[in-house]
Amino acid sequence: MATYLLLQRALRRERVFRDMSQPLDSLDDVDLISWYRFPRRVLLELIDAVDATCRPATNRSYSIPTQLQMLCTLRFMAKADFFSEVGDIHGISKSSVCVFLPRVCRALNAFLHIDFPTDAQTLLKMKEGFYAIAHFPNVVGAIDGTLIPIRGMNGEDEPVYVCRKNFHALNVQGVVDANMRFININCRFPGSTHDAYVFQHSSIPGILETLPGGGWLLGDSGCPLKDYLMTPFTNPSTPAEERYNAAHCKTRNVVERTFGVLKARFRCLHSSGGYLPFKPENCALVVETCMKLHNKPSTREYLCVMVVL
Repeated sequence: MATYLLLQRALRRERVFRDMSQPLDSLDDVDLISWYRFPRRVLLELIDAVDATCRPATNRSYSIPTQLQMLCTLRFMAKADFFSEVGDIHGISKSSVCVFLPRVCRALNAFLHIDFPTDAQTLLKMKEGFYAIAHFPNVVGAIDGTLIPIRGMNGEDEPVYVCRKNFHALNVQGVVDANMRFININCRFPGSTHDAYVFQHSSIPGILETLPGGGWLLGDSGCPLKDYLMTPFTNPSTPAEERYNAAHCKTRNVVERTFGVLKARFRCLHSSGGYLPFKPENCALVVETCMKLHNKPSTREYLCVMVVL
């Protein structure tokens, strides 16, 4: 028995507490943008905003500070790395990353907001921005939907998440302004849902019906034609209809480019990054967080750097 205990003690792995590096102290803004998509001052702002929610209740057992929780979350969003890789980079276990990532996303969602503008001055500037693109008047937004791949699941709800492209996904709707900023989002519908259904059950119809001064959204042929939602002619037969389609296409292209930039900045949303490895509710949470982070005003000046990286 004594021999067995000695052998067990000899084979026992020593518990090692890894040195948790501090990227904010060692990386410049260019590297921070490449790693986490934001410069130092924005990262510090986000960390301070969620600290009250995510701060560990104790310092025992090498609890993970808020800064590392935020950096791991942003690293996953930016690069779509495996949880094990995200944890190894920051000296944290894979299971810890799985636990705190949804919590950090909830805290960020509570801090960041996307609201459709309703004051006359802001709406006028939005209309001027769209008009400058292709002389399409009275436009307050461009709308489109995109499919975000998620992990497959079992159960009765599984078929509703299979999209028309034959993979599990969320059908995410976004409305943007002329500056490629989201002004309304909807991330709660499964991939098999039609764009028209998502639109009808979003907050957009109610907002546009009571919008001061009125205004139009530009949507593709998958959207229903409404007094406040303009869609292209399916078969234009006159020069006027062809000019309308050309102006419509050029103006609405801003939402296509916005989704492209969003998925390039946050690779976890792009099919090249695999899929979001959460249950659908948490997948929607991550998508919503990425779309809100995309709107951060202080990151616009770094957009050219991030595209290069």
